[in-house]
Amino acid sequence: MSTATNSRSQLTLFVPPPWGTQLDTFRRILDPVQASLIAAHVTLCREDEIAELDPNSIFDRVAEWQLGPVALDFGLPLRFFGHGVLLPCLNGSDRFQELRRWLLQDQGARAHEAHITLAHPRNTRSPENTDATLKACPHGLHLEFPSVALIQQEQGSTWAVVRDAALGGTRRSDA
Repeated sequence: MSTATNSRSQLTLFVPPPWGTQLDTFRRILDPVQASLIAAHVTLCREDEIAELDPNSIFDRVAEWQLGPVALDFGLPLRFFGHGVLLPCLNGSDRFQELRRWLLQDQGARAHEAHITLAHPRNTRSPENTDATLKACPHGLHLEFPSVALIQQEQGSTWAVVRDAALGGTRRSDA
């Protein structure tokens, strides 16, 4: 899956409703820049991991996945690198890693910790990125991710869904 120099692609698990909408409300408060680029999600496979893979083969494996939705539990918001904020995955990481290895067809694929980024430290800190806001943020979430999306970003613009499909199911869209 070779991409142009100013283009990035990754496999993503978007947070399903209603929690996706609620988390995006907090993301717009904590980091309006990041919230405007992409909806609440868990990055499944980064661009360097899928760069040489054929999207059709990836989505064939999505359809062949036999273990159903990936269930992940998330804890309290944590700060990282100053004003970055994430919800760490507390349970479900084993299945998440298993899905990564399945899609990459690489049993030795590096571990990538599941989390939901609420504020990215590369963006300017929002005045509302405070401890009080973090206390009001949803946490202790049990989320089930039923599908995988291939997303792409061109030159720092908004991420767009190129293709997505239900795990173990039929293709939902194809751009």
